[in-house]
Amino acid sequence: MATLSEPAPARTAAEERALLTRSAAMASMSVALLLLALKIFATIQTGSTAMLGSLADTALDLVASLVTLIGVWVAAQPADADHRFGHGKAEALAALVQVVLISISAVGLAARSIDMWIGGGRTEAAETGIGVSIIAMGATLLLLAWQRHVIKRTNSLAIQTDHVHYKSDILLNFGVIAALVLDQYAGITGADPVFGLIIALWLGWNAWEASQQAVDNLMDREWPVEKRQRLLDTIRDNPDLHGVHDLRTRTAGHRDFAQFHITVDPHMTVAEAHDVMDAIEAKLLARFPDTEFLIHTDPEGHIEPDAPKPVDLLSEGVDADFPEEKPA
Repeated sequence: MATLSEPAPARTAAEERALLTRSAAMASMSVALLLLALKIFATIQTGSTAMLGSLADTALDLVASLVTLIGVWVAAQPADADHRFGHGKAEALAALVQVVLISISAVGLAARSIDMWIGGGRTEAAETGIGVSIIAMGATLLLLAWQRHVIKRTNSLAIQTDHVHYKSDILLNFGVIAALVLDQYAGITGADPVFGLIIALWLGWNAWEASQQAVDNLMDREWPVEKRQRLLDTIRDNPDLHGVHDLRTRTAGHRDFAQFHITVDPHMTVAEAHDVMDAIEAKLLARFPDTEFLIHTDPEGHIEPDAPKPVDLLSEGVDADFPEEKPA
């Protein structure tokens, strides 16, 4: 039984990561709720299409932040009998849901901007809209700072996608301010819908950019060539290692996975070969933390029946299996 004098047990790396990602998701939801209330008021007061677009984006931010919270919570769950590789891909799924929401926001805003441009609508109460946008930028900057800290510590894909979305909010609020100033103070008719359309295009581009990493994660895309080369460089100086082949890598959420075959002296005992694998794995874990390695040992000269001779990646290069990957 613990006593008052005993220190609290230290959190594990997984627990620390889960705490950080949840805090970032909760902060995102809190900011979205604040901005939603402010922008509803500002949209009613100004009638601005750009402000309406900012409001729609914030409403979707709230939904996206809820999805992010669910995603990082599921991803933090330990591996179980049905998910032996863990739940890391829940973050990629959450990121894709965010991409869909951003895309919906962009299409709706573009349609509204074109409609207002054709109709020739004007804005009102610029001071209110500008004030709300400045408050929104301040709150968003604070959120972005915390998200950057969490991303640096956890490499969370869901938080990274949320971060991309909120970075676009800074430009979005600048656009709202510019639209209101040009429309009401400079008398430039049509400035508001033009900025609304620009914001819609920016949101669409961000959706495309954010989708790439999530799709790569779900499709088990290989690590970049440079990262795989670092893996080989880490282990190549082991004197008992005679070759490496069939290297396969992937990422699921914040965890990396790598598997490969090594060749050793065929006269080694099983225990000696196991010691070689342990030494290789220890070096790799020091350089690639949060990575799960699966190493298979082959006696040198062994070739599977009806299989081509394996290509030694240590001598031929990491892209030898698929030469089209070779950087230009």
